[in-house]
Amino acid sequence: MIDEDGYFGESVAAGYDESTAEMFAADTLDPAVDLLAELAGSGNGRALELGIGTGRIALPLARRGVDVHGIDMSRAMVERMRAKPGGDSIGVTIGDFATAKAEGRFSLAYLVFNTINNLTSQDAQVDCFRNVAEHLEPGGHFVIEVGVPDLRRLPPGQNAVPFRVEDGRLGFDLYDVATQSMSSHHVRIDGEGHGSYLAVPFRYVWPSELDLMARLAGMRLRDRWDGWTREPFTSDSRQHVSVWEKPAD
Repeated sequence: MIDEDGYFGESVAAGYDESTAEMFAADTLDPAVDLLAELAGSGNGRALELGIGTGRIALPLARRGVDVHGIDMSRAMVERMRAKPGGDSIGVTIGDFATAKAEGRFSLAYLVFNTINNLTSQDAQVDCFRNVAEHLEPGGHFVIEVGVPDLRRLPPGQNAVPFRVEDGRLGFDLYDVATQSMSSHHVRIDGEGHGSYLAVPFRYVWPSELDLMARLAGMRLRDRWDGWTREPFTSDSRQHVSVWEKPAD
């Protein structure tokens, strides 16, 4: 933790939307919002976004008629959302989404774009599932979008996997397979040759491990797909969108 905003303070928030511009593309964003609106119940549903950030998902979901509330540790990220049209009407609880409480009950809770990995211990991830279960109405759903750990790309003796190699920008992940710890490293060089470096810790988690966390919290797996457009999840999938359900009785 580098300050009260965690690893997503002002220096990251200032350029976050630009650095993740591909995630705002309609073919990426619209299917996610479609599925979440369906699960929440547009017009009468309430959705809780864990790690609401700059509002990439929350704002278009709210425009679909879903009452969205967020939990996020980073005030700097939330301030970026507040500055966008409609952002000041979305309630946000500032805190750790593994334990922070929001008022009321929700028909949907969701964690997107690998954000479950921001909880860097198994205990914290288990706490997150329990926290979600406490917030959900009976019959409510919890959705996670996260990558499948990329360990098949690690030959013996190697612990680094590059995920971005471009002019002026390099990104790579470091893995510790003994602890399921990983860290993402971002190196940028601007047009004048000035460099910046950011490292963020994560904990990768397997689909079956998430299912067990859900069971511990009293939820059960309903669906698992390769992506938001509901392609089948297979042994070759590099990510998944999973939906767990809190029993109605």
